Amino acid sequence: MATYKKKYKAEGKKEQQQFDESEFETAGVLNTLDETASRSEQWIEKNSKPLFYALVGIVVIFLVYFGYNKYISEPNEIEASNELAFPRKYYDQASTAGSGIDSLLTLGLEGADGKYGFLDIAKSYSGTNAGNLANYYAGVSYLEMKQYDKAIDHLEKFNSDDEMLGPITLGAVGDAFADINQPEQALEYYQKAASKKQNDYTSPLFLYKAGMTAMELKKFDKAASLFTEIKENYPTSDQGRDVEKFINAAKYAN
Repeated sequence: MATYKKKYKAEGKKEQQQFDESEFETAGVLNTLDETASRSEQWIEKNSKPLFYALVGIVVIFLVYFGYNKYISEPNEIEASNELAFPRKYYDQASTAGSGIDSLLTLGLEGADGKYGFLDIAKSYSGTNAGNLANYYAGVSYLEMKQYDKAIDHLEKFNSDDEMLGPITLGAVGDAFADINQPEQALEYYQKAASKKQNDYTSPLFLYKAGMTAMELKKFDKAASLFTEIKENYPTSDQGRDVEKFINAAKYAN
């Protein structure tokens, strides 16, 4: 019996020791959390002013952004869009006129009767969609008037991710370079136009123009590659129907 009691007391002490250690560890964790919380409170108290100013700054930035869009950007966009209607009238007339095209295009470019033309809109509303679009109309107008340097300048300022308008604009720059006998630059822009927004109309068209320009530059391997791309990816397009003969012409020209 004595042995049993002695063993029982020893186990009791071990359990008591484990319990005490557990309490000690818990107290240590709590102390650590208290210290961390205290340091956090001290840091917040010390930096309360910078934090407040940062918060105020964020609110001010948001209000300025909101106010700019609401009271400056949006009204400016509407105003620019309304201004664009006047020169577009002359541009549309020029596209269907049998003669006197240059005079109509000039009215569209320069404006009349106190109304803005494409050039004024592009300059005065440069940050708007209408101002951006005015550069496109100005560039195409100059291209029709065979003023190629001015056409290139305005078309390069125009930016669009539209499925058709983006590639057509780059292709128009290529046409302008081709017309002033700069085929290297024309080839570069035709390739950009072909890959800008891949579709069954603009891509084969500008691949074909790029291929023909490469032939002119005697870059026959390049031309064969461009024509082959039409054959493989756009076989039912207008350019794809007869493209085999251009592939053979490029290969045999080497």
